[in-house]
Amino acid sequence: MTTQDLTERYVALWNEPDPDHRRAAIRELWTADGSQVLEPPQDMVAAANAIGFRAPRLESRGYEQLEERVTRAYDEFVGSGRYRFRRRDNVSRLDGVLKFGWEMVPADGDEVVAIGLEVALLAPDGRIQTDYQFIES
Repeated sequence: MTTQDLTERYVALWNEPDPDHRRAAIRELWTADGSQVLEPPQDMVAAANAIGFRAPRLESRGYEQLEERVTRAYDEFVGSGRYRFRRRDNVSRLDGVLKFGWEMVPADGDEVVAIGLEVALLAPDGRIQTDYQFIES
């Protein structure tokens, strides 16, 4: 899978309405023990700090948890008919590390309402081992 193909398929996954296609795409994109680690929202970090905990770690590991994560995001953002995701043109790869951005836009428009950055550590077979997601705005 080329870098371009991987990033296009990754973003398409979050827009995919068919649960079976999402399930298959997750298995094609991630390794069996692959994960996504999300930077916690600032209000969650503040709440954890207020009760004496360091920032929480939000992680989905393995196909089942990744499927739950993708499905939840799909249902909330895309399945609701409000938004869609698209890839930004900032893809770069250095050895086994892939970096690219995405945007969330209204389903019927182009105004960017959220921007994210993915930094993915790739397994030797080219699939994602660990996907670090940062919500930039």
